[in-house]
Amino acid sequence: MDLGLSGRVALVTGASKGLGKGIAAQLTAEGATVAISSRDRGRIDAAATEVGAHGFVHDSADLEHIPVLVGEIEEQLGPIAILVTNTGGPPAGPNALGFTDEQWRTAYEDLVLSPLAFVRATLPGMRSRHWGRIVNVGSTTIREPSPALMLSNTNRAATLAAFKTIATQVAPDGVTLNSVLPGRIATDRLYELYGSREAADEMAQGSIPARRLGSVDEFAAAVTFLCSAQASYITGSTVVVDGGMLHSV
Repeated sequence: MDLGLSGRVALVTGASKGLGKGIAAQLTAEGATVAISSRDRGRIDAAATEVGAHGFVHDSADLEHIPVLVGEIEEQLGPIAILVTNTGGPPAGPNALGFTDEQWRTAYEDLVLSPLAFVRATLPGMRSRHWGRIVNVGSTTIREPSPALMLSNTNRAATLAAFKTIATQVAPDGVTLNSVLPGRIATDRLYELYGSREAADEMAQGSIPARRLGSVDEFAAAVTFLCSAQASYITGSTVVVDGGMLHSV
């Protein structure tokens, strides 16, 4: 299937590894011109070389730099037609009320303010051209909160609601906004949360109907389709990629 992405310029944030890097690789394979960002120059350059993208340095905490980054990308590559907002998870902890005010502020900036700042910076151009795709990478803990991920549970839920709200307002302009929620995908972040790869695999076999962890490529395929021309009538939606793990409908 031709996804109609050839020649489109895409920006994937937090893409030096894991889910973001996998999404960038699939968008590039579909013919998109892909910019990827991360705070570490060495890692983002290595990832860009590996997947055939263009690397840009950006710290998700630097909200004022977002319009500058978007301007640099559009000057070098062309107007951004596809935006994938992906941010690493904040600290975990067993006590839901045990996080500091500073940790709450940082999580809010990373998971809410940063994605919305990218939307504000790219959306006017998409609306003027009557074509745009925006996808936020969330988490299934939005639907079924994890006891250890209070910061992620709360702030990612806010961004999900924001994307739904914006989607209804820009739908007439040919721009879609959707969220994709990964379940237990085989990434370094997941192995860290479970203590080891072996522990994560054991958890998957015992609690996920698919009896395994999901792959980065499987998750990236869902995101890539939502970025496609064929997905033009899907907006304000939440897609779950979890091997059947969620109990809720």
